Amino acid sequence: MSDTINFELKKNNGVVVMKLNEPRVDSSVAGLLKGEFSIILTDEEIRYLVLDLSPVEYCDSSGLSAILLAYRLLQSNEGNIKLASPQKNVKSLIEISQLDRVLPIYNSVDEALADVKN
Repeated sequence: MSDTINFELKKNNGVVVMKLNEPRVDSSVAGLLKGEFSIILTDEEIRYLVLDLSPVEYCDSSGLSAILLAYRLLQSNEGNIKLASPQKNVKSLIEISQLDRVLPIYNSVDEALADVKN
């Protein structure tokens, strides 16, 4: 189990774009991811998180749990999360669990950012 998580972060006008540079978002990194979300998303100026999932090849329930924590943190500040570029099997997991009802999925980061601006 690693004690770090690899990601890139860009903040601009209350919007955070986070690119998860992990091939697997499972129990080995979910706790670390929750910790990062807790630090980043408790800033009241942050209204939106665009989560770039393009590098993620596998996600399990603990990974989804971390993403749902980000959703709840943002909801408490009247913000929202947008998922960008999930690979096919990650997108299928989100859809099967019906989380796409509260976690909108976009084909690209640019598409998600365009929706944020509207």
